[in-house]
Amino acid sequence: MENNFFVDSGKLSEEALAKKHRLENDPSFRADHMKYMEGMDQIGTEIRDKVMTGMNAYDYDSYTAKDVMRALEHENCTIEDFKALLSPAAEPFLEKMAAKAQAETSKHFGNTVYIFTPLYIANYCENYCVYCGFNCYNDISRMKLTGDQIEKEMRIIAKSGIEEILILTGESKTMSSIEYIGEACRMARKYFRNVGLEIYPVNVNEYRYLHECGADYVTVFQETYDSDKYETLHLMGHKRIWPYRFEAQERAIMGGMRGVGFSALLGLSDFRKDALATALHVYYLQRKYPHAEMSLSCPRLRPIINNDKINPLDVSESKLCQILCAYRIFLPFAQIVVSSRESDTFRNGIAKIAATKVSAGVSTGIGDHESKYTGEETDADEGDEQFEISDGRSFDQMYSDMSGQGLQPVLNDYLYV
Repeated sequence: MENNFFVDSGKLSEEALAKKHRLENDPSFRADHMKYMEGMDQIGTEIRDKVMTGMNAYDYDSYTAKDVMRALEHENCTIEDFKALLSPAAEPFLEKMAAKAQAETSKHFGNTVYIFTPLYIANYCENYCVYCGFNCYNDISRMKLTGDQIEKEMRIIAKSGIEEILILTGESKTMSSIEYIGEACRMARKYFRNVGLEIYPVNVNEYRYLHECGADYVTVFQETYDSDKYETLHLMGHKRIWPYRFEAQERAIMGGMRGVGFSALLGLSDFRKDALATALHVYYLQRKYPHAEMSLSCPRLRPIINNDKINPLDVSESKLCQILCAYRIFLPFAQIVVSSRESDTFRNGIAKIAATKVSAGVSTGIGDHESKYTGEETDADEGDEQFEISDGRSFDQMYSDMSGQGLQPVLNDYLYV
């Protein structure tokens, strides 16, 4: 896509408006979302086929209370048990599910909770995703940090005490090149013990390069595993290609990344089927690559700037809790991350049951850590946020709150030798 389609000051050109209108109203104008673009790695479909077969066959209304009780009685949770625990029939058993999830969390993680923070270094994006604040047609303040600005942001964050950082960009290879992201990884290695990436999906050799630059793990949101719904939400750009995105975690492992993270954005499609597919994706990859560390996120759709295209399907906190408890019972060794999209009350509660990792000191904007961490106004340029957060606690407050609940905050558990 041409750079002049980025909207960061004023109105869209007539050409851009015409293309946007046609993308929204004429499906034949869009690229085939199941066809790889030139240069995209293709690594095989066996895991994708298993996940999609399981998701498409899932009839959650067919499960009964007996199925749920049987699942809770089993020492090891099978796929069939997991399906029962995600079903509406399991809703009256949430307290028992929470107790079983808490026991599994305690068995494998003790009372620890890991703390990290994200750092957005650019918000340019070449995709048109109708629900995202960074989409290329959204009129927001665009920004790409320079190397000096990135290092300044990292120094401010590191000074707060945080030892794990997640580097994020908008999905624009033009504005956020692999080399640019790699240099950010090298800087991060000077200030942090653990470095994660949440960027556009790339090929195996590019993940290998980023790992050599210092990245430890990669997180990719599939958004929704429903490929038909996915097509209506991702109208343009590399992100439109559903199978390439699905295979990102496997390519990252093949490129040497120590860990990979998975997520569906709950509220875009049928949340029970998306939750099932996410967990099956982890389940099958874990068996193929047993050395890799796996993590799950469970974000719900949040408000964005200039939103008039998406109405999130309701996923209540009790349903979110059900999903997280089912994840923990089915995948006892996986990290479960609960982000600042959720309220402080919910995150405090779920950290005692199933979650093992939380973010703190969060900003989804660009270049604003100095103003947010110090409370002082600066004359530095800032880029708009991707979405509104719900829990704005600082690192110190999060550390204190977790400790106050009898949990042990952990900043890092990995050493390079």
